[in-house]
Amino acid sequence: MPVINRRTWLIWPWLGGAALAAGCAWLPRAAVVPMPVTRLPADPQRRASVLVVMLPGAYSVPGDFIDHGFVSDLHAQGFAVDVVLADAHLGYAENGTLLERLRDDVIVPAQREGYRRIWLVGISLGGFASLGVLMRQPESIEGVLAIAPYVGSPTLLRQVAAAGGPKAYAEAAHPGTDLEAQLWIWLGGTSPALRQQINVYTGSQDRLITGQRMLATLLAADHVVEVPGDHDWPVWNVLWLRWLARAPWPHA
Repeated sequence: MPVINRRTWLIWPWLGGAALAAGCAWLPRAAVVPMPVTRLPADPQRRASVLVVMLPGAYSVPGDFIDHGFVSDLHAQGFAVDVVLADAHLGYAENGTLLERLRDDVIVPAQREGYRRIWLVGISLGGFASLGVLMRQPESIEGVLAIAPYVGSPTLLRQVAAAGGPKAYAEAAHPGTDLEAQLWIWLGGTSPALRQQINVYTGSQDRLITGQRMLATLLAADHVVEVPGDHDWPVWNVLWLRWLARAPWPHA
């Protein structure tokens, strides 16, 4: 599998959100096999009809979804969905196994357990991973909520823009491209029906807004939300609540 350009991540340490902004130290973690997951069922006695897989940012950890209220907000609003927190961290992106591990350690086991409605909720790098899984396994994913997603380096985004936008970029030949470029080729060339499975929510001052707005040109207006703010948890919490007000998931 193509590897996300490691230099990209080293140049932009802010991709992962609040951890570095707060001055917290970050150390690389091993990309262990299988990818660790935390299961949070809505009802321990039975499987829900919907599984929501949450994927953290580059410098976040799965527990941040608990600490910042994503899981409690979900349950407070009465959604009858099971949750999996996947430790899809930067190490998997750097060694090129991110989508492979999500497939083999998260999506396929969920299908074996009987889940037929699987949603991905990803922040920053997690948003990129969510889009990548949808690209590789469209038949397995009902929908994606990409919050402040990373969607490619500035160099790549300039190339997409210079080509005339995502659709024109997808029409050109790009042999030997990396995963970021493959994503844009797919985004520009896939069917409108499949793009309807994508939702992009972000802050209007997000550091990654250029790519996010370029992606938004491919989506229906009601699948895109911008609120004031930058690339950090207070904004993501607002966006999460906006999503929960319309999420197509069953209630208890």
